[in-house]
Amino acid sequence: MERYPMHIAGESVDAASGRWFDSYNPYLGEPWAQIAQGQAEDVDRAVQAAHKAFKEGPWPQLTASQRGLLLHRLGDLLARDAKKLAELEVRDNGKLIAEMQGQLNYLPQWYYYFAGMADKVQGAVIPLDKKGYFNFTRYEPLGVAAVISPWNSPLMLTTWKLAPALAAGCTVVIKPSEFTSASTLEFVKLFDEAGFPPGVVNVVTGFGKDVGTALVEHPLVRKISFTGSDTTGRVVNELAAKHFKHVSLELGGKSPNIVFADANLDDAVNGAVSGIFAATGQTCIAGSRLLLQDSIYDAFVDKLLTLARTARMGNPLSMDTQVGPVTTQPQFQKVLSYIDIARAEGAKLLLGGAPATRPECGSGWFVEPTIFGEVDNRMRIAQEEVFGPVLSVLRFKDEEEAVAIANDVRFGLASGVWTSDIGRGIRMSERIESGTVWVNTYRAVSYMSPFGGYKDSGLG
Repeated sequence: MERYPMHIAGESVDAASGRWFDSYNPYLGEPWAQIAQGQAEDVDRAVQAAHKAFKEGPWPQLTASQRGLLLHRLGDLLARDAKKLAELEVRDNGKLIAEMQGQLNYLPQWYYYFAGMADKVQGAVIPLDKKGYFNFTRYEPLGVAAVISPWNSPLMLTTWKLAPALAAGCTVVIKPSEFTSASTLEFVKLFDEAGFPPGVVNVVTGFGKDVGTALVEHPLVRKISFTGSDTTGRVVNELAAKHFKHVSLELGGKSPNIVFADANLDDAVNGAVSGIFAATGQTCIAGSRLLLQDSIYDAFVDKLLTLARTARMGNPLSMDTQVGPVTTQPQFQKVLSYIDIARAEGAKLLLGGAPATRPECGSGWFVEPTIFGEVDNRMRIAQEEVFGPVLSVLRFKDEEEAVAIANDVRFGLASGVWTSDIGRGIRMSERIESGTVWVNTYRAVSYMSPFGGYKDSGLG
């Protein structure tokens, strides 16, 4: 079985305790690798290395444009190794190879973009109201930044945090999810090859209660960027607040995907299916609430079911597979429990609703694409994040009711609007309480656009 040690101060190192834990292949439902099990002692080693790299040696002496050159070189290396890293992430977290190849081929652009941004961070000269006096401002890197990434898209969501932190001149300690650490540990080797000084980027692996808590509370960590559940995000925020640390939190979602009667229904059906079943619904921006205008409800549901029934499940390394496994066994059980809750609350099961028993799914953690109709927005299935291939379908009469239903959740990360009326699209985008509102598309992201949410979906 393969073993993946941690990465501290430019070296691959075992945990101080010498302990390891298993990483599971969700398609097979069995362990395939072992990951170094870090503790607080390992966190301190990594943070001290990052702090030293920030204060001493070549990193603080580099100009912004020199940091940009390193980031550009890293992007080139990532492009070179994209296929290998994509296949590794599929093995570790079960995401489809078709989606992972798209992500990894696009990901170098993040590093190129922030490479170009590195020397564009400028202050200002401010003339004061007293003759002969002026003030000037400049932006300075905070110091050691902690990057805590989730299990659903490890490399992509790590990159979103890592590229701007390095462009700004910070040093970084990454704590990947204990469920999907392998791709990050392989990726971090590229920093040495690109020429980053030792200690600028470090990776400590292990469990949240050990590594995550120690990292958030470490006195030398000045900035924390976390992606994960709102429950854990609250804990991170509370711990960070005790030490007045800067915090960015990207948390959960219960995103409405709203279809008006004047929309192109074929496009909207494709957007609805990909919005929830792509990545097996394991994405914070999943369009898990489908809002349909009354006059098209029945016809749209027929189209929806016809398309969803054709979804091919199976080996995520096959380019033909359209729905892969749930990444972890606990999440698999959680998804099934929400299906039971929806039934108990009176939602109408239209499709799926059980573990997949297709031969091509083998012994993996597969859940059939599941659709519930006639859902009331007060039901838990419409209010709580399932994080799996489960869609709730709701009705609305007009714009007012669509907005009311869309905003009647504690989350506000993303949403979609399907309409041929551009005025309506703009009106809806102004009124829906979410950080991103897509009009006539869904799940489109770019390094050139900000990403964040309202309410319980996070900060920054």
